[in-house]
Amino acid sequence: MPLLAGRTAVVTGAAQGLGHSIAAAFAAEGANVVLGDIAAEQVAATARSLDVGDRAVGAACDVTDADDVSALLNVAVERYGSLDILVNNAGFTRDATMRKMTEQDFDSVIAVHLKGAWLGIRAASAIMRERGTGGSIVNVSSISGKVGNPGQTNYSAAKAGIVGLTKAAAKELGFAGIRVNAIQPGIIETAMTAAMREDIRQARLKEVPLGRFGRPEEVASVALFLASDMASYLTGTVIEISGGRNI
Repeated sequence: MPLLAGRTAVVTGAAQGLGHSIAAAFAAEGANVVLGDIAAEQVAATARSLDVGDRAVGAACDVTDADDVSALLNVAVERYGSLDILVNNAGFTRDATMRKMTEQDFDSVIAVHLKGAWLGIRAASAIMRERGTGGSIVNVSSISGKVGNPGQTNYSAAKAGIVGLTKAAAKELGFAGIRVNAIQPGIIETAMTAAMREDIRQARLKEVPLGRFGRPEEVASVALFLASDMASYLTGTVIEISGGRNI
């Protein structure tokens, strides 16, 4: 039987990159999937591209807006009758040294990554608790939240914050059978990392014992594990997916 048969998952930031790959992995394992993204037309097209018929739908969502987040989660309940899994993946970068970074660039990255995850956990856990069926929440942090990167004080701070948020939420929600875990990808071959300067890419590559950058589907497989019953006794964990970088 597919790992997620009969379950419904919501994945934010799912129009492309890791979110797309995670949604595809979930759908392939039998889940109904609601893909959320601020890029409404793109996420609708991404949902159709999964080629699972009415088991996937795209919806517009600004994860920094509590009403938008609630509306996205309600799509899952109204369309498929349940909410079993949430993946807080939405994010973007606004890199600059602290000397050059604007307050807006700092605030916006913190808002999307950290506040967005908090809003998602708060709204999803309320639905899961009311239904009494438990659930799994997977938060996408980053290896940058562990070691920090120059020029990413906003991003590194947000991703480190997600680790603390994950652990605190796991302690709050465990009694209701809601598991909250996080993943910390290293450099994964996505559009966001492809935009890095080549000299920086090569410097980072030298830090990876496996000698290559990761693939989106390798991150998706770990998210799938955490969402499934294979991880039924895991909560508050943070799993690095980095090819051994920074061990």
